[in-house]
Amino acid sequence: MMRTLMAFLWALAFVSYSNSQNTPEAEEPLPGPDATGATVVEEEDPFFKVPVNKLAAAVSNFGYDLYRQKSSESPTANVLLSPLSVATALSALSLGAEQRTESTIHRALYYDLITNPDIHSTYKELLASVTASQKNIKSASRIVFERKLRIKSGFVTLLEKSYGTRPRILMGSSRGDLQEMNNWVQAQTKGKISRSSRDLPSDISILLFSVAYFKGQWVTKFDPKKTSLQDFHLDEDRTIRVPMMSDPQAILRYGLDSDLNCKIAQLPLSGSMTIIFFLPVRVTQNLTMIEESLTSEFVHDINRELKTVQAVLTIPKIKLTYDGEVTETVKQLKLQSLFDAPDFSKITGKAIKLTQVEHRAAFEWNEDGAGTGPSPSLQPPRFTFPLDYHLDKPFIFVLRDTDTGALLFIGKVLDPRGS
Repeated sequence: MMRTLMAFLWALAFVSYSNSQNTPEAEEPLPGPDATGATVVEEEDPFFKVPVNKLAAAVSNFGYDLYRQKSSESPTANVLLSPLSVATALSALSLGAEQRTESTIHRALYYDLITNPDIHSTYKELLASVTASQKNIKSASRIVFERKLRIKSGFVTLLEKSYGTRPRILMGSSRGDLQEMNNWVQAQTKGKISRSSRDLPSDISILLFSVAYFKGQWVTKFDPKKTSLQDFHLDEDRTIRVPMMSDPQAILRYGLDSDLNCKIAQLPLSGSMTIIFFLPVRVTQNLTMIEESLTSEFVHDINRELKTVQAVLTIPKIKLTYDGEVTETVKQLKLQSLFDAPDFSKITGKAIKLTQVEHRAAFEWNEDGAGTGPSPSLQPPRFTFPLDYHLDKPFIFVLRDTDTGALLFIGKVLDPRGS
């Protein structure tokens, strides 16, 4: 069920009150029973009736599941994921699965909630949209198979048609295979992700490999002269000094969720993308309550309900990286059977199974931006009031594609010095 953003600051309410000539707007109620006692169900938002947006919502919900599981495994560490790239690898793999195994993958990706005769054709449209050149995001996935495996040509054709990629067969040389992997990553990210020195295991049957890089370009750039060392509170007892970017007159979209006890802010990025920050009111590294609320529908609801305000804004400069496995994380998303006895007979006549899921991601932002004025989509409020929004304690961020609603990156920042 979609949540309703609650309790904006009293001053914002006062402005709305004044503008409506002493007739305050009524709060929009949550769905509930009508006079007959029957539950009133809100009609589906028209945004989600567009096939590519519906698919984006499905794989994004998989992404929030993946993030929650990874965060629970790393409660005291930063988390960075590009869930779309992982979902793409799984979706592509489902092309080679017979019905039982295909259904397992499709349920994890929430495809069972979509009435779409051609999921993979729509996925091709989604990938084309989110990786368009103006978006500045590099994202790629591939399927790697064990040495000397004979792959059916029909699978290769379908893979190329919908996902624009070909499967890779391992050479059998640990050093040579690692070098090829690193070369592929460098090519897909234009050299933005560093080479890995981690050895590939020798017992690979199927390896899913996903990689993504993004450097944010703010619509309104920050003045580097206003960047300075400021306090970041790791918890109630520990404080560090980190470079913090500042804008004393930032125009952003804002809301206070009283149920989650967090302040939410949204800033536009170039390329039709936005970043949403979830900042607890109190200093805490336990962000579980916020994490549990994250769904495509909730984030879309936030996008509609935040109000444009002017604020004193400070944001730490960020450069986060991840290079490792998400194998155990994926297993916990009701996908254990892919690692046990799946049916991939559309790929090959030999019994094969998923053995490893690799993920490499890098995400950064600094003062860089497209211009000095506020975004045309953000009209400065007619009335202003004192509002501070300082990302000076642990927070969660979500990078969202505005056109499709797709979750592109998600991170938990407990220490902005990186990982």
